[in-house]
Amino acid sequence: MKRRITRRSFICHLGGAMGLFAAGLAYYDLFSQTNPSKRTLKKAVNLGMVAQGETILEKFEIMQRIGFDGVEINYPAKVDLKEIKDASAKTGLKVANIMNSGHWQYPLSDPRPEIRSKGIDCLNQAIEAAKILGSPTVLLVPAVVTKEVAYDQAYQRSQTEIKKIAPVAEKAGIKIGIENVWNQFLLSPLEAARYVDEIGSPAVGWHFDVGNIVNYGWPEQWIKILGKRIVNVHVKEFSRKKRDQNGLWKGFEVELLEGDCDWKSVMKAFDEIGYNGWLIAEIPGGDGNRLKDIFSRMSRIIES
Repeated sequence: MKRRITRRSFICHLGGAMGLFAAGLAYYDLFSQTNPSKRTLKKAVNLGMVAQGETILEKFEIMQRIGFDGVEINYPAKVDLKEIKDASAKTGLKVANIMNSGHWQYPLSDPRPEIRSKGIDCLNQAIEAAKILGSPTVLLVPAVVTKEVAYDQAYQRSQTEIKKIAPVAEKAGIKIGIENVWNQFLLSPLEAARYVDEIGSPAVGWHFDVGNIVNYGWPEQWIKILGKRIVNVHVKEFSRKKRDQNGLWKGFEVELLEGDCDWKSVMKAFDEIGYNGWLIAEIPGGDGNRLKDIFSRMSRIIES
């Protein structure tokens, strides 16, 4: 017996088929986002972690042979930017980030205008170095809360100063990445996101440090809340057990993948927000063998 196909039944069947097709696409998209083999994250270390090599070029060559994609530079510092630029060109290693080296000595939250001015000058030099070296970002610790510097004062002063220099970063095509550190400031991801948004500049985002969060939170939650604000990432580990047994700072004395960071959840969170930039190790370095071990552990993190 032949079954008559009416317009209504045809549309129902077609709608069902399209629904299955859409579900399949959604599954494929989810799989592609969370499939470790699809990740294109780049690995870097800070130049100060490379113990071997007499010259900048030799240090770059060591990192290149191991397989790193880039290097982080501290600036202002006693380094020759031309030498770094030449080493980058010869080895193909990119400058992944400029770590502003003046923000602890000259915090933008300081009550003295002359100190804040020096802090802005250091940040300006770091932005210029980033432009010269082709770095996408400059790291900034925006403020330090102390008994003498109240939380609200640190918030207002630092935002005011960052708003002054944000146009300079915009013009240079550089993003200022505000980092979460143990400075008693911006202690929740909701507040961190609001702080960035209130500055209102496309050149200001977040430099996310995974290990720094583990002491008092869960990195994957921060990643999902900060989302597209994240412009660069520092990688290190933290052990709550070592913290509890031996003291707060001892928590960092643990190798990557051997602490309490849930790297699988962290990487999944990065997948969900579409982050595919740099992972920069910020841990004790050493000779070539030590750097090879760091590279291997970072690779395992990316594949987790």
